[in-house]
Amino acid sequence: MVTELLSALCLAAVLEGLFLFVAPGGWRRAIDQARALGDRELRVLGGVILGAGVLALWLTRQFL
Repeated sequence: MVTELLSALCLAAVLEGLFLFVAPGGWRRAIDQARALGDRELRVLGGVILGAGVLALWLTRQFL
């Protein structure tokens, strides 16, 4: 369990670094757009992304 959690966190760090390495301008624009959103909109966006991630993880574990 701990190994899987650490592996997932490392993979998230790799993906974040990849986005910054490959498209720094796009990343900067995305951050600027996020900065323009209010707290409520950011919470909704975070909830949607969280839900999509949990659903994708569940589907992956169920069917693969």
